[in-house]
Amino acid sequence: MTRAFPENFLFGAATAAYQIEGAAFEDGRTASIWDAFSRVPGAVIGGDTGDVACDHYHRYADDVALMTRLGLQTYRFSTSWSRVRPDGGAVNAKGVDFYERLVDELLDADILPWLTLYHWDMPQALQEQGGWTNRDTVGRFLEYAGTMHDALGDRVNVWTTLNEPWCSSFLSYTGGEHAPGHTSIEEGLLASHHLLLAHGETVRELRGRDAGLNLGITLNHTVADAADPDDPADVDAARRIDGQFNRWFLDPIYRGAYPADIVEDIRAVDAAAVAAFEAAVHDGDLATIAQHIDTQGVNYYHGDLVSGTAPAESAVESVPDTERKVRSPYPSFERIHAVERGLPRTAQNWEVQPEGLTRLLERIWTEYAQPAGTVLSMTENGAAYDDLAVVEDGETRVHDTERTEFLRLHLEAVLDAVEAGVDVRGYFYWSMFDNYEWAWGYDKRFGIVRVDYDTQERSVKDSGREYARIIAARSI
Repeated sequence: MTRAFPENFLFGAATAAYQIEGAAFEDGRTASIWDAFSRVPGAVIGGDTGDVACDHYHRYADDVALMTRLGLQTYRFSTSWSRVRPDGGAVNAKGVDFYERLVDELLDADILPWLTLYHWDMPQALQEQGGWTNRDTVGRFLEYAGTMHDALGDRVNVWTTLNEPWCSSFLSYTGGEHAPGHTSIEEGLLASHHLLLAHGETVRELRGRDAGLNLGITLNHTVADAADPDDPADVDAARRIDGQFNRWFLDPIYRGAYPADIVEDIRAVDAAAVAAFEAAVHDGDLATIAQHIDTQGVNYYHGDLVSGTAPAESAVESVPDTERKVRSPYPSFERIHAVERGLPRTAQNWEVQPEGLTRLLERIWTEYAQPAGTVLSMTENGAAYDDLAVVEDGETRVHDTERTEFLRLHLEAVLDAVEAGVDVRGYFYWSMFDNYEWAWGYDKRFGIVRVDYDTQERSVKDSGREYARIIAARSI
C-alpha cells in the first residue's frame, strides 16, 4: 500500500544556531547563556561546549548543497541573539550578514527558509540582569526580532518566535538541566510568562510591519496517559503532566488564560512563587500573548505513561547523567511516577511511541488550532541512536536501521492524522546533522547526516537516504 502526502505538505529538516554554528566568539559574537553554562563543571556530559560544533558558520554553503542533495523543500534554523545583538546591545553587522548569506544560499537552492528567532541562546549579559525572569528582557527581544526582520523581511516569510518555551523556562529555571541551570519554581513561572509575552509582542510587531507574514510559535508536547484510567490517582498524575507541559502554553496562546487547575496545583506547592507570578501578569498581557498565529509548530519525541503510585519497577530515567544538582522541571511533581510499558527506546531512553503523535495532532487540532484558524506543522521529531560508522568502497556509511524505522513510523503517524482531517502542512526531521545536544554534549547523535567532529566530514546516513527517497516519491 502506498500512502501519498498532500500537495501542500513540505518536507524539511531542522537545526539550531548554538548546536551547529560554532564560531562562538568570531565576528563580534559574545557569550550566550549556553557558552557560560557549558563551562560550569559537571553541567554537560564530557564538559563539551558549542565553540566549534558542526562549524556550520564556515561551512553553510556546503551544508545547503547537502540539503539540496536530499531534496529538502524547507530548512528550519534559528538565528543567534548573541551574534546579532551581542550582549543584548547594538546590532552587529557581521552577525546579521551571516544570516543574509545563509538565506540567500537557501533561496538560490529553492529551499524555503523557516526562521526561528529564539532557540535558547540568550546573551549571557542579559541573563546577568535576570534573563527571562526580568520583564525588561521582553523589550530587548523585541529589538532583536525587529533587527532580524529589518534584514530578512524581504526574503523570509515564515517566522517562528520561540522554540519550546517549556524548555527555556521550566527545564532551565526550575529543573536546572538547561542554561542557566537554576532550580526555582518562581523563576520558572516568571520565565514562562515573559517568554510568552515576548512571543505575543513580536507577533504583534511583525504583523504590523507585514500582514502577509506567516507567524507562529513552536511548542514541545507530550501525550500524558494514566497507567490505570480507572484509578483517580493515576488520572490526576496524567492531568498534572498534561497541564504543566501542554496546557500551560496552549491555553494562554489560544484562550488568553493560564490553566486555573494547574495554577492551584502549583500554589499548593509554593504559594509565594504563584503570588510572584500573578503579580508579574499585568493587565493586557494575556491579550498580547493570545495574538492570532498562522502556524503552530509541534515538536514531539515521546509520550508519558504515569501513575499516582510508585510502581514496583520504575521506568528508565531519560535525563543526562551530569554532575550538577537538578530537580523535577514540574513545579507540582509529587505523586507522579513514570511507568514502564515495554516500548522500544532510543539511546536516550526515550520511548518510541508514534501512535501518540497521531493522538497529539488530533487533540491540538480539535481543541485549539482549528477553532483559531491556525494550521500545524511538525517542526521537530527525531531519535538519538548509537550509530556505528563504517567505510564501504571508500565511503563512510551509517546503517542506522532503528532511526530509519523511527522516521517511517512517525511520518505514517502524521499521515494518520492528516487522513483524520488534521491540517498538517509539513514535517521537519530533527536533526539535519549530528550536533551539540545541550546537556548531553556530543554524546548523542540525532542527525540523518553524520558529522565527524574531528574532521567535520559529513556523511548521509541510511535514514537520510530513505528520507530523500520518501521526499522524491512524496509517499510512503
